[in-house]
Amino acid sequence: MPIIRLSDNNTLTIPAEVAKELGLKPGESVELTPADGGYLLARHQPTIEPPAPEPLAESINRKNLATAFRFIKGVGPKLAEALAKKGIATVEDALYLLPNRYEDRRELRPVGKLRPGHTEVFHGEVLTADTVATRGGRRFFEAIVSDGSGTISLKWFHFNPAWQKKAWRPGRKGIFTGEVAQYGYQREVHHPDVEWLAEGESLATVMARDPFNFGRIVPVYPLTEGVHQKTMRKVQKEVVDGFAAAAVNPLPAEIVSRNGLIPLPEALREVHFPGESATLEALNEGQTPAHRTLVFDEFFFLELGLALKKRGVALEEGIAFAVTHRYTKPLLQLLPFQLTNAQRRVLSEIKSDMMAPHPMHRLVQGDVGSGKTLVALMAALVAVENGYQVAIMAPTEILAEQHYLTIHRWCEQLGVSVTLITSSLKGKAKTEVLARVADGTAHIVIGTHAVIQDKVEFFRLGLGIVDEQHRFGVIQRGLLKKKGASPDILVMTATPIPRTLAMTVFGDLSLSVIDELPPGRTPIETRICFESRRPQVYATIRGEVGKGRQVYVIYPLVEETEKSDLKAATQMAEHLQRDVFPDLRIGLLHGRLKPEEKEGMMAAFKNREIDILVATTVIEVGIDVPNATVMVIEHAERFGLSQLHQLRGRVGRGSAKSSCILLTPGRLSEDGEKRLRVMEATTDGFRIAEADLEIRGPGDFLGTRQAGIPDFRVANILRDGRLLEEARREAFALLDEDPALAHHPRLREELVKRWGGRLELAGIA
Repeated sequence: MPIIRLSDNNTLTIPAEVAKELGLKPGESVELTPADGGYLLARHQPTIEPPAPEPLAESINRKNLATAFRFIKGVGPKLAEALAKKGIATVEDALYLLPNRYEDRRELRPVGKLRPGHTEVFHGEVLTADTVATRGGRRFFEAIVSDGSGTISLKWFHFNPAWQKKAWRPGRKGIFTGEVAQYGYQREVHHPDVEWLAEGESLATVMARDPFNFGRIVPVYPLTEGVHQKTMRKVQKEVVDGFAAAAVNPLPAEIVSRNGLIPLPEALREVHFPGESATLEALNEGQTPAHRTLVFDEFFFLELGLALKKRGVALEEGIAFAVTHRYTKPLLQLLPFQLTNAQRRVLSEIKSDMMAPHPMHRLVQGDVGSGKTLVALMAALVAVENGYQVAIMAPTEILAEQHYLTIHRWCEQLGVSVTLITSSLKGKAKTEVLARVADGTAHIVIGTHAVIQDKVEFFRLGLGIVDEQHRFGVIQRGLLKKKGASPDILVMTATPIPRTLAMTVFGDLSLSVIDELPPGRTPIETRICFESRRPQVYATIRGEVGKGRQVYVIYPLVEETEKSDLKAATQMAEHLQRDVFPDLRIGLLHGRLKPEEKEGMMAAFKNREIDILVATTVIEVGIDVPNATVMVIEHAERFGLSQLHQLRGRVGRGSAKSSCILLTPGRLSEDGEKRLRVMEATTDGFRIAEADLEIRGPGDFLGTRQAGIPDFRVANILRDGRLLEEARREAFALLDEDPALAHHPRLREELVKRWGGRLELAGIA
């Protein structure tokens, strides 16, 4: 209620009707001082203490950050549409669209001192400008510019002749920016930026007029076609000035201090428009305090989410399995080989988890041929021994079928029932299979994502096994988990995953590595052969078959199409049999064959009834033929590194010398050549995985975007590995002290915002 403060500092409460008459508001005070026999009323606005951060302020900040990007000054419909394609819909998106590099425009360098290989800023006068044609008939536009200290050629290969001629008039002066290249004695810049000087205008005036683009280190943004850097800088300045302050970081003060972080608004301002103290090298390497702050922030919330998921699993009540050896011991006696020490160690870790009273969540990594399938089967049999069912989920029907063919062959001898569920299963057959799963007579159920569909109901699911986890996200893992009462989860991958990537994608899983191949394996020699050497390749094949060995020939397609020049398996199998090796036995294996046809073909190859098996990537996993010593991969440049490594792992399984020939037409892209050279240089799965990650980046490396993992907007796991480890350590330590984030409600709110509903999997959101 309003009050009256008397001149002797006493106060009176003003009745509501008087306050209304005076037009006073709640909390407003007035002072009465004697004046001309009466009192003078002086109004005072209420004193507002700086409020502690509260949900209302955060709500306002969030609404500000959610402002549509199209409402920013300088953003027209065309620009909004172009940037929407890059996922820029709100001002928050724009704040996190960081420059991908920076240019130093603090000084103009004389033309005579421009450095090849550097992006330089210089001024000069146009001496000549015209369209030029090369001897081969290619046309380009060239302008020769000089500032008196030297001359330089500016060139455009995509241009409008009339507009270019009009703009680049001899005698016109400007400030130019671009990367300098040296060709013989001539220095050139291709497609430079230009800021023209008006008639009689000085350099200093131009640079002062455009502070976003000159006289400072300027940001260079990743752009789409039709968007210019100058436009983007101007718009981003509006965004940063108007909205960076709304970005509030709820990280505890001690974590901020311990890791040398700066306030989030300051970090955003600095990464977009660096101050005078910034160094170009640190900016371009993403190593400034501002970059570190944004990266740490992103990693911290990722790891906090993963830590909560992991803790949720650890605290959840699960199944404490007993190891009875009812099926596992007889299986070991059936095997024609001994387990490796690595397999025994990993099995011991799995059994220890399964015997614990909370659910297992373990990732098993193992290179091609290390024996992961057998380890998974041993774990499955432990669950079956205890009266539980097992679900094995593979990313493709082919892989699911191969697991089925391998596993049911062993399990039949043990009296364990194995069932296959895929999306191609229809009608009566599907009804019968679903009934066997529901009543528990199907002990081990193998399939694709069809296994987690609503219609599939398990009688008593105790263990879920996910193969080739890099193709599935945590959402699918969670759906599999819901098919039972807190079943154990075992995840397998033959794709060696670098440590930093494993920490981001599988940070909620315990890790086991099968780092040993079965004895008797020989190194595989890999070499690249161009099309011109095809006769020599065929001679190698014939020579190996002559020694009693067998050969794989792999093609990327099943049948040729009009749109593709790739050699196809079906047609090439016919060609090889008819024209090249009419005296040899050639088989054909691809994904369109029925399961029993595939099994028959693989059995014939294993039994040496086939000399050359022509196949698609259906043989990527699952076939073990020690007598096969040569693999020829046609159009090897079209395969990813991980897939090439998986394919190559089909040979070298016996004691004889083996080789892998990468056949390519010779027209290789830069990345294509890198991939093949890596394959030629090493058979180390982890080295190959790191190279694959470097070439393709994390998103593509994983095959598909990881559903359930927040996207990286700033962080680069290759560059920022050390920071990831620091953020992980802090996140896990915080949860040790405050397991439910009860003392950090703002952290919890931010976490839920960033992860959406995806933390529900661990029951903590």
